[in-house]
Amino acid sequence: MRITPLGDSALIIHVRDGFEDASREALGAVLKMRRVLENARFPGVTEIAPAYTTIALFFEPARVVAAGAKAEEVFDWLANKIRKVISDADKIRGEEIEARLIEIPVCYEHEFAFDLGLVAQHAGRTAQEVVDLHSAAEYRVSCLGFTPGFPFLTGLPNELGTPRRKIPRKEIPAGSVAIGGMQTGIYPVKSPGGWNVIGRTALRLFDPTKSPPAFLRAGDRVRFRSITREEFEA
Repeated sequence: MRITPLGDSALIIHVRDGFEDASREALGAVLKMRRVLENARFPGVTEIAPAYTTIALFFEPARVVAAGAKAEEVFDWLANKIRKVISDADKIRGEEIEARLIEIPVCYEHEFAFDLGLVAQHAGRTAQEVVDLHSAAEYRVSCLGFTPGFPFLTGLPNELGTPRRKIPRKEIPAGSVAIGGMQTGIYPVKSPGGWNVIGRTALRLFDPTKSPPAFLRAGDRVRFRSITREEFEA
């Protein structure tokens, strides 16, 4: 496990070297290490953000100095603290990190599914078969990023893997459900994007007035439920 600086107020903890060959194992290792770091309650830490194989730990240098670190040794002081608690990860190795199961209602109708036909053509399936496959799988939120609350979901059926668009769209509506490579995701806010849009949900995935503002979190289990246009409006 390596610890490297990320600017002057954050560091990266490298939990695993690879993700593609064992995504669920990598996610489990990252989530367990996040728990260890949260339980440690290091002084000055403001956020702990998990990703595919790493964890970013953000901190306020002045508060770390106030806790006993020398101004020129803030990174080394925190890194040493982290290394001392890493052994605690062994104590929870056999535990299951609680994972919520979230159902996302999705309307796959043509007006919301700009690229459903393209995905179907790439997979050699009908549009309905793509919808059935996409909504039958169970996914895991590997991390949030790109835009606030955007979930990167692993678990996409292999036959639905579709390359990102060569020319991204300048604007993707909020709630759009899309496929990018071997992942699926949901655009929480209106933004540019290059993923293949196959449907839309009316759920609001990011609300800055709430705490936490993101509807989903790393580690969540997600299933999509196909709904009609009428259900979407309701």
